[in-house]
Amino acid sequence: MNKPGYKQMEVQIMGQSYLLSCPVGGEALLLEAVERVDSAMCRIRDAGKVKARDRIAVLASLNLAFELSQLERKQAEREAEAQQQFQASSFAQGDASAFAEAGGTFDNDPIDAQTQQRVDDLMRRLDQTLDKDGRLI
Repeated sequence: MNKPGYKQMEVQIMGQSYLLSCPVGGEALLLEAVERVDSAMCRIRDAGKVKARDRIAVLASLNLAFELSQLERKQAEREAEAQQQFQASSFAQGDASAFAEAGGTFDNDPIDAQTQQRVDDLMRRLDQTLDKDGRLI
């Protein structure tokens, strides 16, 4: 019996059928994951050194986990680099020259910490968005 909002799908991994459950709308992602696992397992099997299905599954899992760890590390490095660039930017350093050149003015009234945090978060999100392709939309 299916849980509400879930769908059962029959898939093949290395020639064996599995009945899996996934959220409705997640079918494409599940099939993509199945393809990755099947491909990883078949590569190990086809190399001919390992025959037992359970050992092939463990090795494929380790390979996929290793690839994921590499991707996560690269992403963390990119985020750290972006944070360093932001901290070195003129906005992060409080340089208002671009704002002043555009005709803006700053009030001398101090803003509360919560408002400052919201402004900082907004600037960070704008920098991250613009960093991707230089465009807001």
